[in-house]
Amino acid sequence: MIIGIDDTDSNEGMCTTYLGALLLDELQAYGTVETRPLLIRLNPTIPYKTRGNAAVAMKLKTDCPEKVIAHVVSRIEEFARIECEKTNPGAVFIPEKAYEKLKPVLRNFLEKAVKEVIEIEEAKSLISESGVPSKGFKNGRGLIGALAACGAMLNLEEWDHTFEYLAYRQKEKWGTPRKIEKESFFEADRNTYPDTWDTVDLKNRLVVCVPHSADPVLFGIRGKNPAVVTKAVSLIRAEPIERFAIYRTNQGTDMHLISAESIAEIRDMHSYTLEGTVSAVPETIHGGHVIFPIQDGDGNEIDCAAFEPTKNFRLLIRKLRPGDRIVVSGSVNSRTFNIEKIEIKKLAPLYREENPVCPTCGKHMKSSGQNQGFRCKKCGTQATSKILCETNRNLTEGLYEVPPCARRHLAKPLVREQKSDIEIHPAR
Repeated sequence: MIIGIDDTDSNEGMCTTYLGALLLDELQAYGTVETRPLLIRLNPTIPYKTRGNAAVAMKLKTDCPEKVIAHVVSRIEEFARIECEKTNPGAVFIPEKAYEKLKPVLRNFLEKAVKEVIEIEEAKSLISESGVPSKGFKNGRGLIGALAACGAMLNLEEWDHTFEYLAYRQKEKWGTPRKIEKESFFEADRNTYPDTWDTVDLKNRLVVCVPHSADPVLFGIRGKNPAVVTKAVSLIRAEPIERFAIYRTNQGTDMHLISAESIAEIRDMHSYTLEGTVSAVPETIHGGHVIFPIQDGDGNEIDCAAFEPTKNFRLLIRKLRPGDRIVVSGSVNSRTFNIEKIEIKKLAPLYREENPVCPTCGKHMKSSGQNQGFRCKKCGTQATSKILCETNRNLTEGLYEVPPCARRHLAKPLVREQKSDIEIHPAR
C-alpha cells in the first residue's frame, strides 16, 4: 500500500513531514516499510499553501490495510491543525493491486501538481474513478498533494531527487526558542559541501537550515545521498531530538520549471525558464527590491524582480544594461518574474566618451573650447569630436543564483548543475 498525506500543517505550527516520520515508525506494527519515505514539493506559487507546500508518501507491505487506514486517519485528526482556515488535510491509500493501472495516470498528475494549478474537484474525481480509499477533511484540498505524492512513489525512476535529513524536536519544546550551536552548522557545511547545500549562507553569515516557526522541525540537512546528510548531522550540536527521518525528495531539482518560448505563454502562478533581452536599466524601488524589464523576440515585455530577501544577488542584477541577453528562471505572480537563477548569455557592449588620442604623441588631446574641437598640446594635431571607448562591465557571462537564505525549496542549487558549456557562479 502507498499512503499519501498533505496539508496537515499551518502557518503557526505542525509539519506534514513530522506526521510522516511518526507514521513511519508506528506503521511498522502493521507491516513492513518497503522504501524510503518521500517529501514532494508542489507548485510553489499556489496561494492556498500554508508554508512549503509539501506532501509526503510512504510504501508499506501489509496484510491489514483497514487498520493502517484507520490509524493514519486517527493520527491526522490528532495532529493536523484543522482549526486553521487554510489547513484542509487529505490522505490517499493506493492498494498494491492498483499500482500498475495508476502509475501513468498519477505520473501525469504529479507533474501537473508541481507545475500547474489543480482544482480540488479534479483530485476528487480521479479518486472516485480509480476507486482508491481516501479521506479528506474540510474542503479536502490536501487530496491534491496526497495523490501527487503517491504518483511520485509509483514513478521513482522518473524524477530527479535529493535527500533531506529532518530532525524533530521533543514535543514539550514545540513553540519555544531552538537551542543550537550556530558554529557547528558552519563546521558541518565545511566538511560536507558541495555534497550538502543550504545548511548555511556564508556571505550573509546565516544558518538557513533551522526554521523560525513553531513547527516540530529542529533542522533539515539537504544533500546528494543519505550518507552525506547523516555525516553532516553527526557534526551538529543542538538540543536533543525526539526522532528523525531521511526523506527522498524533489527539492533542489527545478522540477517546477516550464520552458517558455515567449512572454505571451506566461501565466501567473507558474514557474518558467525564459530567454530575453534586458530592455531598461534596473531600478531599485521602495523596500530595496530591484526591478527591470526583459523583452522577447516578439517585442513583448515582462518585469523581472530580485526582491530584497535575495540580498547580495541584487548587486549582480543592478549591473545589467539594455541589450544584455539573459535567461531567467523563477516564478510568476502579479505579472512579475521572481528570479531564482539567471544566465547571462551575452553582455551588450557599453561605451563612454573620451577625448581623442593624438596619433603622433599617444596622449589625450585637450578641448580647444566649446564647439572648437580638440588639439594636442605637444604637436598641435587636431580632431573634431570625442571618441567612444568600450568600458569594462565588471560582470562575467555565466549562470548565477540567489543566496541560500533566499532559495526556494524546488530551485536547483548550482552545485548540482551538470552543464559543461556554461561558466557556473555558485552563491558562495
